[in-house]
Amino acid sequence: MPKKPDLLPPEPGSAASRNTADDHSEADLQLLMQAIYSQYSYDFRDYAGASQKRRVIKALAQLGYPTIAALQEAVAETPAVFMQLLQYLTIPVSEMFRDPSFFLALRQQVMPVLRTYPSLKIWVAGCSTGEEVYSLAILLKEEGLLDRSLIYATDINPKSLAKAKLGIFSLASVQGHTANYQAAGGRRAFSDYYTAAYDAAIFDKSLRDNVTFADHSLATDSVFSETQLVLCRNVLIYFNKKLQNRALGLFHESLSRRGFLGLGGKESIDFSAYAKRFEPVDRPERIFRKLED
Repeated sequence: MPKKPDLLPPEPGSAASRNTADDHSEADLQLLMQAIYSQYSYDFRDYAGASQKRRVIKALAQLGYPTIAALQEAVAETPAVFMQLLQYLTIPVSEMFRDPSFFLALRQQVMPVLRTYPSLKIWVAGCSTGEEVYSLAILLKEEGLLDRSLIYATDINPKSLAKAKLGIFSLASVQGHTANYQAAGGRRAFSDYYTAAYDAAIFDKSLRDNVTFADHSLATDSVFSETQLVLCRNVLIYFNKKLQNRALGLFHESLSRRGFLGLGGKESIDFSAYAKRFEPVDRPERIFRKLED
């Protein structure tokens, strides 16, 4: 019987490790995503093809596999390789008070309505490493709403969720986000919310006391709670139209009567299956409100 090819990646810089986008077919990419779904139940099959392919090719270069087929074989045999690939497929990148004008609009136009509820449930879908969760918690605290709020922070990347739970970020990055906080209408010194130690910023535990971090996939999972506000920012841009509609359907189902939905700056419900089931609260800032059924 012929010896099975070695799955170790080739030496960096070798001919086998140099690839271009033209070397990898869409069929190979689809086979990789199907294999991931079949073995690990992570469903990337309806993610936008162009950005997904760029991520996989970057993973090939960084991890040292010559082809998508070679990567697929390694992923199938070694869960640790899949976990490495997952970090490229999900791109856990965020920042505090990203797009501060969005948070300012949330503060000025949505918080006054949420203040009329005796209790609040909020869903941050695709929370990544938690920067947006802590930003929202700070906003709720300053608006007097954090103590009566329950925040569900969900993501499919367990490493991102683990980092989010810790609430520890690089001090340099957090200091760089101070201007965002101020532009978002911040009412205190941003440093009041964290302790600096060993080049790290450790955020106050009270900000996550009412946060439940959980694994949840917008591609495969269902709604788990009724909410008054859903934030899913800069996630839908990585989905194809079919998966965008599925995610918007989950948000619509989750939101209570006249609940609010916040999307990313390049995202919209226009031309989706749910375009007529929401009304704009602040269209430039991508804040919408669920219409009456």
